[in-house]
Amino acid sequence: MDTWGCPKGHLEMPKRTLRDAKKGYLEMPKRTHENAQMDTGDAKWTLGECGIAGAIEICITFPTEYVKTQLQLDERANPPRYRGIGDCVRLTVQDHGLRGLYRGLSSLLYGSIPKSAVRFGTFEVLSNPMRDDNGRLDNTRSLLCGLGAGVTEAIVIVCPMETLKVKLIHDQCSLQPRYRGFFHGVREIIRDQGVRGTYQGLTATVLKQGTNQAIRFYVMNLLRNWYKGDDPSRDMHPLVTAVFGATAGAASVFGNTPLDVVKTRMQGLEAYRYKNTLDCAFQILKNEGPQAFYKGTLPRLGRVCLDVAIVFVLYEEVVKLLNQVWRTD
Repeated sequence: MDTWGCPKGHLEMPKRTLRDAKKGYLEMPKRTHENAQMDTGDAKWTLGECGIAGAIEICITFPTEYVKTQLQLDERANPPRYRGIGDCVRLTVQDHGLRGLYRGLSSLLYGSIPKSAVRFGTFEVLSNPMRDDNGRLDNTRSLLCGLGAGVTEAIVIVCPMETLKVKLIHDQCSLQPRYRGFFHGVREIIRDQGVRGTYQGLTATVLKQGTNQAIRFYVMNLLRNWYKGDDPSRDMHPLVTAVFGATAGAASVFGNTPLDVVKTRMQGLEAYRYKNTLDCAFQILKNEGPQAFYKGTLPRLGRVCLDVAIVFVLYEEVVKLLNQVWRTD
């Protein structure tokens, strides 16, 4: 017997169950109290970092989100209310000052952390059973998992968050603005329309967010698998992840901006003019032409590319951190 209490030359390995043998991994050791404390501390640190990074990104890029929304809400075809991005910025600053470009910011700030939690949490829950023995997820399954994540975040978080943002932005251009701020706007909307008033355009939001995340996770997974090749353990530098994330974001912008335009119209103050999502799309096509479905593409492209790049970098780094915390060697 050696010092480990086993026959010389042999070490006792953790027992494997039949289920574990089929999956190809060993039983995980139990977590100690010290490990649990370390996990809790790391989780708090990670949550705080993600929250700060998300808030900074939104504050920096929100004027592009504001301009995009205003351009999409503009139903005038000849002539349009705004001649372009610069004209929208100029008129907003002229009438409301620089603060006008940040109208509706609070709704995105309050929803940024729970949105990311629901998105990536749902993706992990859906994708984990679909991975192979090396932890790889094929492209088709990543698309389906992304679709599921997008639909879930749309219903739970994004629809009320986006509805409030669009209404606050649209209200600013009214002859007699009603909402004095985020909380006053929420109170007035619920008083007039009930909680249902915060869920306007749900169908369009589900379609937009579902395709958003389906495209982004598919492209990201495609690029990740291409980069790693036959070595699943190959490390990805954060800069590489950022480039791949920005590419995935750009693909989603060009892929589903028409749905984003319809969603914005369905959540605006004049949504009563449309019978449903399909009727909204038909009226846009009839009255403004097919080019109207790509209103606000450029400002949306700028914000989405930066947003998705940052989010995926944080996501990959969090995964690396948790893998270190849970390492078993």
